[in-house]
Amino acid sequence: MYLSIEDTAAYLEVDPRLIERFMREHQITWLVVDDEVLINTNQFEFFIKERQKALEEYQRYLDEPIPEDIDIKDED
Repeated sequence: MYLSIEDTAAYLEVDPRLIERFMREHQITWLVVDDEVLINTNQFEFFIKERQKALEEYQRYLDEPIPEDIDIKDED
């Protein structure tokens, strides 16, 4: 599926300026059709999977209970 810059930014939940920067740096592929920039969303599948893994790992970290404070005696 091909989307515009703004739609791609909404799809990835990032700022459109970030998409434009990736285009300038040739980190994503895009094409121009009738003066409209189109970006294929299939190239972002790996990014979405990895971001989902990171979010799940972060949520597990947040759900982990805080251990009780261990009373450590200073030997000095």
